Amino acid sequence: MIKKWSMSYPAVNGTEQRRAYVYLPTMYEAQPERRFPVLYMFDGQNVFFNEDATYGKSWGVADYLDYTDTPLIVAAIECNAGANNERLVEYSPYRFDDPTYGHFDGKGQATMSWFIHRFKPLIDQNFRTLPDRANTFIGGSSMGGLMSLYALLQYNDTYSRAAALSPSIWVAPDKLSGLVGRAKLAPGTVLYMDYGSREMGNHEGIRREFSALSGKLMTRGIHLTSRIVPGGTHSEASWEKQLPFVFHTLLYEVEE
Repeated sequence: MIKKWSMSYPAVNGTEQRRAYVYLPTMYEAQPERRFPVLYMFDGQNVFFNEDATYGKSWGVADYLDYTDTPLIVAAIECNAGANNERLVEYSPYRFDDPTYGHFDGKGQATMSWFIHRFKPLIDQNFRTLPDRANTFIGGSSMGGLMSLYALLQYNDTYSRAAALSPSIWVAPDKLSGLVGRAKLAPGTVLYMDYGSREMGNHEGIRREFSALSGKLMTRGIHLTSRIVPGGTHSEASWEKQLPFVFHTLLYEVEE
């Protein structure tokens, strides 16, 4: 079951209405005393419905979770769809320059503040969640993947596990590496991270940067699943195929 509504969001260009989505697991109504872990996701319009997806293809997360009877709530909010690439501002923790699109002042910290102080309390108040850190996860792809990495490292007291698919580490690899080195990480932090073999050519040096980041994450004691996806592309169709790997990692040895 998916609940969908509009809510007020303090966007880059001022307050606007955003579509919010919450997936409830197959056993939610049949087990009214049971509480569930929550996965928060970026780019909510691409998570569940093809008709809402930016390019007409979603991840199909609800279909997968229904099929596997996975005991998990998924809460997502759509991204900034502004014509001036405001999504890149909203979903970057760092300022950066792109040769095609120009300069961007990263507002990722403000985005995460909203997720933690507005969105998470709303979900916890209205649904039967397990609100503690051990049962609070975050995930996304591309710039949403970068934000998931950032959230796990910078706000490790809130998120214990993350999934970063095709993360845009090219935005600021040195700053991201520095954050990995100084982040205060609790034992048992879990990360799934991947990159498609066929998208490696999109950014110069990405294979080297992905390898270096994976190594540094492991030295910090993070329980890391890092993959190069054979034939993987930068697309929702490719990310959908990774869902078994993602959820196996996120929910492995999770105790309610």
